[in-house]
Amino acid sequence: MENYYSYADFMKAMAQTKKISEAEKLLNEIYLDLFLKHVHRSQQEEQLMKLIDEALDTNDRNAFNRYSQQLQALKCEES
Repeated sequence: MENYYSYADFMKAMAQTKKISEAEKLLNEIYLDLFLKHVHRSQQEEQLMKLIDEALDTNDRNAFNRYSQQLQALKCEES
């Protein structure tokens, strides 16, 4: 499982150094990209869970199967 640290904490640590090297800039970009991917994946998972709940409420088996498969694929990508 991946460890997620606070982006604000990372930025505070980066701000303490007056001169940021190119390597540190690259690290900052990589960290930001990972953070945004994590947020996007969480939002996708939340949306799929809502769609699955709606499919169960309306007894729509096809939609349930479709959204469940999408959620499983998303979780497989995560590992």
